[in-house]
Amino acid sequence: MFGYRSDGRKLKNVPPFFKIIPSVMLTRNDSQVYFKQDIVLNAMDDYISKKLEEGIRLSYMDIIYATVVRIIAERPSLNRFAMNGRLYARDGIYLSLAIKKSLSDTGQETTLKIRYDGTENIFEIKDKLEETIKQNKDTETSNNTDNMAGILSKIPTGFVRFAVKIFSFLDKHGLLPRVVINASPFHTSAFLTNVGSLGIDTIYHHLYNFGTTSMFFAMGKKKKSFIYEDDEIKKEKCITIAFVGDERICDGYYYASSFRSFIKYLNHPELLEEPGEPKKDII
Repeated sequence: MFGYRSDGRKLKNVPPFFKIIPSVMLTRNDSQVYFKQDIVLNAMDDYISKKLEEGIRLSYMDIIYATVVRIIAERPSLNRFAMNGRLYARDGIYLSLAIKKSLSDTGQETTLKIRYDGTENIFEIKDKLEETIKQNKDTETSNNTDNMAGILSKIPTGFVRFAVKIFSFLDKHGLLPRVVINASPFHTSAFLTNVGSLGIDTIYHHLYNFGTTSMFFAMGKKKKSFIYEDDEIKKEKCITIAFVGDERICDGYYYASSFRSFIKYLNHPELLEEPGEPKKDII
């Protein structure tokens, strides 16, 4: 109540514009900004080949996923969220992603949420991601999200809508139980989806009004793209990353600087081998 939340700290010393904007743009759907970038794969290909010679298997997904963790650690305003007209700094770095237990039309889907503290290197992030996916690929395995969804699915539809409204009201006022927040994939720093694994190009995925997610990253399949660089147009192997973000958490300059850092790490993934140095947000 009155600005207190179990999953974040209310920010007080924010510029006047950012104090006002969450009261003007009330929902995440109302606050979405879109960005798309073709990423040339040469540097990642070289890095993946080098690591394979050392007996370490890495994928584009591993590198991009680790890069998302790293930029959130180094650029703490990306880890904010807006709720009930206020801005909050999140209590940790959380990444959510949906996986199919089997790649078929009838394959079960589940959603994972993994916590990081930002000090991890790429290998630690990869191991944690792989272990979590492995645990949840089993059709007999249910995580907290699955269990919560299973309970709600047994309730008549009208009551489900009522329950979600109650959850939203409690969330708005900082009263949502921590156990629900921990189980909810919608209370996360960012979602990441690899639609390239489904054989399609990237998509812009909307943000959710329920929960606190402020960013959504989507990566598409490998393709050839024309890249304009150094007054030359080159045809390169690329993947496209599409981003949807909540513009209430930081300004355009901060987002742009963060994306430059994001691209720097993708072009020099060896930098991710060093431990991260998470920075604190303003008080």
